[in-house]
Amino acid sequence: MNVPRSQSLKNIVGKRIVFKKAGRVTIEEFPLRKPKASEVIIETVITLISPGTETAFLMALPNTSKKFPMYPGYSNAGIVAFTGSKSSKVTVGDRVVSRKPHASYVTAEETDVLKIPEGLSFEKSSFFALGSIALQAVRKAHIEIGESVLVLGQGLIGNLALQLSKISGGMPLIAVDMFDFRLKISKDCGADYILNPKRNSLIEDVMEITEGKGADVVIEATGNPNAVSTALKLAGRFGRVVLLGSTRGVSEVNFYSEVHKKGVTIIGAHESVRPRYESIHGWWTQKDDSLLILKLLSRGLLKVEDLITAKMSYEEAAKAYDMLINSKEDTLGIILQWKEEI
Repeated sequence: MNVPRSQSLKNIVGKRIVFKKAGRVTIEEFPLRKPKASEVIIETVITLISPGTETAFLMALPNTSKKFPMYPGYSNAGIVAFTGSKSSKVTVGDRVVSRKPHASYVTAEETDVLKIPEGLSFEKSSFFALGSIALQAVRKAHIEIGESVLVLGQGLIGNLALQLSKISGGMPLIAVDMFDFRLKISKDCGADYILNPKRNSLIEDVMEITEGKGADVVIEATGNPNAVSTALKLAGRFGRVVLLGSTRGVSEVNFYSEVHKKGVTIIGAHESVRPRYESIHGWWTQKDDSLLILKLLSRGLLKVEDLITAKMSYEEAAKAYDMLINSKEDTLGIILQWKEEI
C-alpha cells in the first residue's frame, strides 16, 4: 500500500448501521484501519436490505441469535478505494460487490469481492447475494422442463426463486402471496398464475391448475412455520418441497398424510449448507452462483427493477426497516444510498 493512500485513511470516518437492541436501528461512526495485503477497502455506493433476514434479527424472532449490538447487511455494492497489495487482482476504481454490511466503507478479503459487469448498475448488481440464495434452492429442486413449480411467498427471495425456476424450465409457474401488490409484480416477472389465499381456495385452485396432480415442486419462501404444512399439502405425488425461507418458529406436520403417503421429498436449502469456494461433489459454490446472478442481471434475464419499492439515504435506515416490518402490503425491496452513483 503506498503512502498517500495510507495517509488519506487517517482522515476518513466510516458510518454504519447498527441494531443496538431489539427493534432499535441507529447509525454509528467507526475508524478505518489499514487493509492487510489480502484485503481491499470499498467505498459503498448502495446496499440492499434483505427484508426477511434483517427484520427477523432486528426483532429478535425465533431462530435468530438475539445478540446485540448487531451489524446487518450482506448486499454491498461500491467502488474499490484502497488495496492492501500492489499485486491485487482488483484495483482502485473498480466497481464491485461483496457480502459486507450496511456501511459507508467496508473492508473485505480480495477473494470475497466480485467485479460488477460493465454496464450493470449498482442497484441491479446489489441483488447478487439474494439472487444466489434463491438460485441454490432452485438448483436443489432439480427442476425438469415442463414441471409445475409453486412458490409460496413473493418477497424478494420468493420472486427471484420464481424467475430462476422459469429460466430452469418450470411450467406452469404459480406465485402465492397474501399481498396483491407483490402478486402483480410476480405476474409481470413471469408467473403464469397468481393466487392469494385470502380470496382463493388455494388447494383446490392448485389442483385445477395442475390437472389434479399437485405441484411437482413447491418452494417455501415465507419463513412462516405454518406455511411448511401448506407447502407439503400442495405438493403432488413424488413432489419436492424446498425449504428456502428460514422459518421463525416450530412447524406442525402430519408426516404420514403429507409426506410419507405421497412420497414427497423435503429439501433443506439454507444458504450456509453449501461450499463457499471449492466445489464438493459437483455442487455449485456461493461464488459460482453469485457470478452467474451478475451475468443474468447484466443480460436482462433476471428482472429486479420492479422489486425496488424505495431508494433512501442511509440516514433514513430506521424508517426503511419500519416500512419493511409495518407496511408489507406495499413495500418489497429497499435500497440504501451511501454515495452518489458515478
